[in-house]
Amino acid sequence: MDATHNYCVIMAGGIGARFWPVSREDRPKQFLHMSLDRKSFLRLAYERFSAIFPDDHIIVVSQRRYRDLVKEDLPEILDENILLEPYSRNTAPCLALAAYTLLKRDPEAVMVATPADHIIQDEDIFRETINRALCYASKSDALITLGIVPDHPDTNFGYIQGVQDGSEDEGKPIKVKTFTEKPDAELAEVFFHSGEFFWNSGIFVWRAESICEELERHMPETAILFRGWENALGTPAQDAFLERVYSSISKISIDYAVMEKTGKAWVFPSKFRWHDIGNWEALYSFVSSLRAEPDGNVTVAGPSLCKDNRNTIVFASDKKKLIAVRGLDNFIVVDTGDVLLICPRDEQAAKEVIANVAMPEYEKFR
Repeated sequence: MDATHNYCVIMAGGIGARFWPVSREDRPKQFLHMSLDRKSFLRLAYERFSAIFPDDHIIVVSQRRYRDLVKEDLPEILDENILLEPYSRNTAPCLALAAYTLLKRDPEAVMVATPADHIIQDEDIFRETINRALCYASKSDALITLGIVPDHPDTNFGYIQGVQDGSEDEGKPIKVKTFTEKPDAELAEVFFHSGEFFWNSGIFVWRAESICEELERHMPETAILFRGWENALGTPAQDAFLERVYSSISKISIDYAVMEKTGKAWVFPSKFRWHDIGNWEALYSFVSSLRAEPDGNVTVAGPSLCKDNRNTIVFASDKKKLIAVRGLDNFIVVDTGDVLLICPRDEQAAKEVIANVAMPEYEKFR
């Protein structure tokens, strides 16, 4: 494999609304310093991939208003490797921009695309998996998703079913049969015990040319908007070009736009430990896996008096503030200083609270 054509694209443009009130519009989740060594999710992702790619082959896609935050976290990144979207439009436009940019720079480019907010353990296995997937993608037109081999049923993730006929070779991808959004508990049990399903990691590997061809086939309205990319991207005309494109482009994920429609989708079985910290439930699961507390509680705070609680997460930004919580069962308690969130540990309940924050009178708290 000729690694000189390999690139990494880190998607860091979302606002992390499901992680409110810690994640805010002016400093969303990917820029938060929540790890033990006080590094942001973006910084951790950059360092993880710096072990695989040279720094000048790592690209970050974010929103225009987050440019300074990207530079703050990644002072070494080249300016031309920060691609700035005028507005957040989900992963399909983001990856279209990245793929067309790479195709102009290097017609043989092979890219790994990853969200910025993952936590990866077993990094040696992770690097080996990425390199194997790159090698396979470089020699084919396959659109590869890394599929995490599940170790338990989980309703927090999407699932990918592979076409398995007994001839699978470890270290190679499997043809995708179906994609399923987050299942209920009963269906997650069926998926897990079947041995045919993988968690959808949202990490992709493909040739830039291949994904552009499939975007043009399955999402022609987006491809039409990007017409003229050859002359605009990487030039002084880029900002005006992207303003025009993003003013008309649809918000849509790459899964819906391409992966669920293409006949070229493959899943690469992956055995490293992976955590998608997309919401409070995901943080609860991750911290629980690291250090179990009595009665299924998770506490991420300074001094605390937490008694008679069950399956409750307590998070406080101010590690000097005493937090006292008693008698809660399956709740989220988050204190950021200017916001106190207390709600059932239920995804729908949290969504409803966050939706209400969109009202004009709460603008300063978004």
